[in-house]
Amino acid sequence: MKKEEIFFPDWERLLIGNTTWEFMAEVLLRTIIIFIALLIVLRMMGKRMNAQLTITELAVMVTLGGIASAPMQLPDRGILMVIVAFVCAFVFQRGLSWIAFRDRKVELATQGEVSLILKEGVLQIKEFELSRLSKDQIFAALRTHNIKHLGEVKRLYMEGYGMFSIIKASTPKPGLPIVPLKDEALLLSLPVDKDLAACTRCGYLADARQADNTECPNCSCDEWTVAAT
Repeated sequence: MKKEEIFFPDWERLLIGNTTWEFMAEVLLRTIIIFIALLIVLRMMGKRMNAQLTITELAVMVTLGGIASAPMQLPDRGILMVIVAFVCAFVFQRGLSWIAFRDRKVELATQGEVSLILKEGVLQIKEFELSRLSKDQIFAALRTHNIKHLGEVKRLYMEGYGMFSIIKASTPKPGLPIVPLKDEALLLSLPVDKDLAACTRCGYLADARQADNTECPNCSCDEWTVAAT
């Protein structure tokens, strides 16, 4: 638009831009058609598209959003090209899944690999750092499973699509408390093993009498706390 064509208040330009009021009815029809087509494509792609998304599925979702937006609003864009693009996205997603199912390397490249974050109540520092996680994220995930200290966990995996999988220990051992420090009442109510100290960074256990002023052999942290049981 030219500068002189812009003035305030120009309510018609503000509400409908350079189109006509009749085009608003067409927008409604375009939206309904594209929405129905999008539902059909997502339904054909399977239940995984409604759950936590993998990297490739997220890429397809973003692509679908970009495909659908312009033809719903621009009068010079037809709907047929949207349907064709939807079919292409569907074929790409299904084809990539088919290839990944048969080729482990393709699966790892497109879906990501599982990471072992916690083993026998101790954070695996290298995997923890590579995954760019924070302790708060891990502890929050564990607390949703009613876990109060790391000794209750045998394995904690982070799946390729970002979700956590938890395997509880059949026989819990003492471990680092993961109750928030703000909840002092619950923290103080936890039973403790005064003979063991837990590294505040990774949960590594050591003899309480020898832990003072020593570095954790697992992560080099020199801060310790009493292990909960």
